[in-house]
Formats: sequence, C-alpha cells, structure tokens
Amino acid sequence: MKKLKLQVQISVDGFIAGPNGEMDWLTWNATEDFIQYVTDLTDLCDTMLLGRKLADGFIPYWTDITTRPDDPQYSFARKMVDMPKIVFSKTLDKSSWDNTTIAKNDLVTEVNDLKKRDGKDIVMYGGAEFVSSVIEAGLIDEYHLFVNPAAAGRGMSIFGGLEKPRQLNLIKVTPLNNGVVILCYKPA
Repeated sequence: MKKLKLQVQISVDGFIAGPNGEMDWLTWNATEDFIQYVTDLTDLCDTMLLGRKLADGFIPYWTDITTRPDDPQYSFARKMVDMPKIVFSKTLDKSSWDNTTIAKNDLVTEVNDLKKRDGKDIVMYGGAEFVSSVIEAGLIDEYHLFVNPAAAGRGMSIFGGLEKPRQLNLIKVTPLNNGVVILCYKPA
C-alpha cells in the first residue's frame, strides 16, 4: 500500500504561514542538502496531493520555471510539472493545469483509494486548512516537517484544529546547512 507523505515548511512555533498567508519568515536559501532531501523524497513518489488554494500558486510557479531551461531549478520543476497531481477542491469542476485531476469526493475515500493503487508513494503539499483536514482524518503516514529557524508569532497552523492530541514517533532528524531542521515523524 502507498504511503502519504506530508512535506511542509513550518516555523519553530508551529505555523506554516502568517495570519494572511505571509511566508516572509521562510528560509529561502535552497542549499544543496535541502534540494537533495526534497529530491530524494519526491523520487519515492509518483503522485502529488494539493489543496486548491496552494495549487493556485504552486503549479503555475513550477510551470513557469520549466520555460527557462537555464534556471538551476529546471530539473526539479520539470519533475513537479510532470508528476500527476490530485487537487482537492470544492469549487473547481475541471483543471486548467497539465497532469492534474480535481478530486471532489469525500477526502478519506479519495485518499484511501489512491493509497490502494499500485506504484510509488504520494507526496502532499497544502495550505493550512487542507493539511489540517488530512491530519484530522488520520491519513498521513509520514510527516516531513521543515522547521525554519524563525518564529512567526501567529498565523496558520496545521495542528490547531485537532479534536484530540496526536502522538508521533520521531524517525529521523536532518539538520541542513541553511539552518532548517527536518523532523520526520510517523503516527504512533
């Protein structure tokens, strides 16, 4: 069975964005070890899950980079664009993005059906609301939390809406040269 792996940037105080979506506290220096970790993680996956709000910026961003073959992120951008994407949306009926399908059915049913398919694992990116709903449903098999060396103070949390505490087992800690520390957890 496929695993659902969440990759998310987070502040030391647990926010993935400021109150209005600000991400000015993020460490934007994509060092070689940062890029290698993300590459290794996505190489193990053949499907990407996104929430609609994140997809609006995420997909066009990577698509734009693929128009510039001399960009240092070109190869990774190509991977992001070429990987089949499932965007969860209550408002979209069809996708205008390449390699993208819109999921409108029940979240738990859709994700569990994806996990039963043959192939590699599933990588997930998303905004706070989407990620929170997937966490609350107990669907994530691995958390890859990229803890940035910054405190946001307030903002959007992926754990703030939990009905009950979640116990996680630490699998691996990876400090990076840019100050980010990646904490990899599995549900207890």
